[in-house]
Amino acid sequence: MTSATRAPLETFLADLQARLQSIFQSLYDDRRATRRGMPTDFLDQALQSVPLSVFIPSRFGGRGQHVHECLALLEACSYESLPLSLTMGINGALFLQPVSRYAEETVQHEVFSRFMEHKAIGGLMITEPDFGSDALQMRTSFRQVDRGYHVRGTKHWGGLTGRADFWLLTARGETERGDLERSISFFVWDKSIGGIDVEEYFDSLGLYMIPYGRNQIDAVLPAERRLSPQTSGVRMLLDLLHRSRLQFPGMAMGFLRRLLDEAISHTRSRRVGGRPLADYDQVQDRLAALQASYTACSAMCAFTTGIAGVENDCSTAALPANTIKSVVTDMMQSGAQSLLQLVGAKGYRLDHIAGRAVVDSRPFQIFEGSNDILYQQISESILKSMSKLRESNLYRFLRGFDLTVRAADYFKSITDFTLDPDVPQRKMVELGRAFSRIITMQMVIDLADRGFRRDLVDNCLAILTRDVKALLASFTDPASAAVVEDYRDGSSWLAALANS
Repeated sequence: MTSATRAPLETFLADLQARLQSIFQSLYDDRRATRRGMPTDFLDQALQSVPLSVFIPSRFGGRGQHVHECLALLEACSYESLPLSLTMGINGALFLQPVSRYAEETVQHEVFSRFMEHKAIGGLMITEPDFGSDALQMRTSFRQVDRGYHVRGTKHWGGLTGRADFWLLTARGETERGDLERSISFFVWDKSIGGIDVEEYFDSLGLYMIPYGRNQIDAVLPAERRLSPQTSGVRMLLDLLHRSRLQFPGMAMGFLRRLLDEAISHTRSRRVGGRPLADYDQVQDRLAALQASYTACSAMCAFTTGIAGVENDCSTAALPANTIKSVVTDMMQSGAQSLLQLVGAKGYRLDHIAGRAVVDSRPFQIFEGSNDILYQQISESILKSMSKLRESNLYRFLRGFDLTVRAADYFKSITDFTLDPDVPQRKMVELGRAFSRIITMQMVIDLADRGFRRDLVDNCLAILTRDVKALLASFTDPASAAVVEDYRDGSSWLAALANS
């Protein structure tokens, strides 16, 4: 155990923050941020204080996998750099935590010692070129051989492509009939095994620090490198994904705090029309919304701390996990857009925090579950619960549901109606957005009970109430539209002028 892993959390985080600030000043200035990849010594220096020890069990020299420490680490990193925080999140939530929960003891010892003593990094490969959101249909396969398991397939968009020392690989077993099992299996790969070749590196729109690409897999892994699910492979996948989604607020927390600090600083110093930009009412509204996101994210961190420990099975936590992931990533993108709007032209540079924030936060709404899909799943979950209870009145359901009971009365007048279970998909997405924000409001109310600053709570509840009312108004609007595919016929504006 190192001095870093023995230090109190406050000391550990302070040392890490100071180290990161020094690294970014010396190796990673704003102009360097417009180039792809990491400087040669960047990751080596960033891992010097063993930050990933928060994701490693204490019996292997780590800090013990306490959820609040994991979130605090991600927050400290994301204040300095969102891509760096995502790198830590990939290592922690998508590799180290699943290994600690499902891998054999000998494999855990090998993996964790490499992370603690040799600054190893790891990631997860799920997504395939033809199977993104439809991950259960993946074509990467495995079959049992004398030396273990032969895994073959193609994966892409795995963060840390070409850089990771370890990969958690997902595949489906080949059956005697020649097709693939429905269940998903996980395998721990490392560089000494070989058999993973990078076919292409992607020119991603943002997150320049993290390499992404397409990988061809043809590797034989020892039998002990296969993870052991406690029930089924699909449940193991859901447990992994839900725990990861629940920890998104850690990455969002420092990012939103940085956006808020930058926005307040800029609007105080920038003068327009002879007075500070912050004096304008529209600017105050943007700042208030950004601050509300900061408060909501704080509430999510507190909520996650209670349920996302590796000792818990998160496979059934779809509703809170999907809510947290979708809402906080929408807030990240909205906050970045607001900062860019406030800063103006100067912010529309990739080497400015505002420009980078917009492109770096955008994929968070897509990976680990597209937000549109997650919002639909949230509605489906609520409607399923209402059906089981034989309850059709939305307010009565919200008033009795454990995740909304404390927030329901904010919307009594507009939710006191019968909810038709036969809802069109686009309306399901809108309804999911509303449900998720009501659930978020309850998290904020619970945070207030813990002594969180009351004026920030009141501001956040006011903003979320406004958002939910707007979403429910849109949901109850019967108007709908569909694309006209042969739109070119009769749609020339020049011809319309000639006919007038």
